[in-house]
Amino acid sequence: MSLELSSKSHRELLSSSYLERVESWGMSIYAASYVYRPSCITDLKNIFKLAKETGRSVALRGAGCSYGDASLNSENITLDLTRFNRILDWDPYSGIIAVEPGVTLEQLWKKVIGDGWWPPVVSGTMYVTMGGAVGMNYHGKNNFKLGPIGEHVLEFDILLPTGETITCTRKNETDLFYSAIGGFGMLGCFTRIVLQMHPVETGQVEVTAFATDSFQHIYEEFEQRAEAADYLVGWIDCFAAGSQLGRGQVHAARYLSAHEVYLPEQTLRIENQDLPDTLFGIVPKSIMWRFMKLAANPLGMRIINSSKYALGRTIGNNKTMNQSLTGFSFLLDYMPGWKRVYSPGGLIQYQSFIPNENAVKCFEQQLMICQKRGIVPWLGVFKKHRKDDFLMSHAVDGYSLALDFPVNDSNREQLKSLTDELNSLVIQSHGRFYFAKDCTLTKDIAAKFLGEKTLRCFARLKKKCDPQNILQTDLSRRLFGDWTQFADDLTGSRI
Repeated sequence: MSLELSSKSHRELLSSSYLERVESWGMSIYAASYVYRPSCITDLKNIFKLAKETGRSVALRGAGCSYGDASLNSENITLDLTRFNRILDWDPYSGIIAVEPGVTLEQLWKKVIGDGWWPPVVSGTMYVTMGGAVGMNYHGKNNFKLGPIGEHVLEFDILLPTGETITCTRKNETDLFYSAIGGFGMLGCFTRIVLQMHPVETGQVEVTAFATDSFQHIYEEFEQRAEAADYLVGWIDCFAAGSQLGRGQVHAARYLSAHEVYLPEQTLRIENQDLPDTLFGIVPKSIMWRFMKLAANPLGMRIINSSKYALGRTIGNNKTMNQSLTGFSFLLDYMPGWKRVYSPGGLIQYQSFIPNENAVKCFEQQLMICQKRGIVPWLGVFKKHRKDDFLMSHAVDGYSLALDFPVNDSNREQLKSLTDELNSLVIQSHGRFYFAKDCTLTKDIAAKFLGEKTLRCFARLKKKCDPQNILQTDLSRRLFGDWTQFADDLTGSRI
């Protein structure tokens, strides 16, 4: 659909035919928005023009994989970029690829793997778009090794709401380069992204699983194994208490070289990477969430977590196996529709990033607070991180803990009170947050973890790139409102 403003009135373009319910990936938040699906730069410019002429704001949305309200825009315009999905150029010799923002991680890995390349940083699902990935500067299980996706962006073109397109690299338009990456869609819309892929000799990793008894234990294991591992990720049993607080299981993985794998070229074929549709070749995985839902209650999840730990402690302890890159990487896709287990209320994921010296104590306190309040996360995921140079970075030299909480009508207020307490603890521990996961932060907490200097720098760029404040989301209004006014409130002076 091409949006010709000259041939349609504003009333036609903002009619109910464009109005849709837009939901967060966690299914716990939604908004009604005027949704447009552009497929070319002309469409993008026309939508920005429409927003200016009608006094509406615009939110950029990829595949909608943010857990919270990062791509929601209540009663305003949402730009769904999933049709802006062409691979523009691929060089199998250098591993450099250029894509439009709607290209998914699935498209990316399927394009490059046959030539011996793999995306350097992947999320838990292959269905994210690269525009969303770069806009949020997503990280993976190898953040401690290769950093976030932004460290592998060589260049991008960004269309500003002013209508200007700017090409950015680390040496050209440097401030915009380091701010738009991780800038959660507030400065402009990526129209071309150039990425460096990671070379692989095979399509497999060697994965070692082992049990850990506490947060201190998992921390020590990560520190010892980080140099040899290409990926590290830990699962935490959030129901365990006392001396077993923070117990869980770790998966450490490393890329396998050609001499370690039988017929290595065959492992790089797409058909040998695709996730199976069935369990044991019989049971369709698409229906498994219905059986899992039978255990979707605190008692059921306590039993599942305890059983998983017991199996990991016995049968699965120090077990090593070879796994496909997709099988190891895209756990969220392995069981289609698994998040429906949390329906109808959905879930929120609370993820905090804590420096090394405070991580163990902070995460212990987080779980103790949750257990004391009787709101125990059903899933906990532990990762190791390193700092980066991006302006709005969530990263620290330390660790993160992601906690999945079910949401229902009876616990929303309790969850709000709980996360408020957890937020204060994170700030006391000099921690940070990640906007792709957030739906609980407040303006004062955002200001504290980002700091005045960062906010002033971003506000200057916002004013330059988007002087009419066209780009907004429910998240941006919740945390920052009007950027210029927000900075004024912090400093008492004009930017």
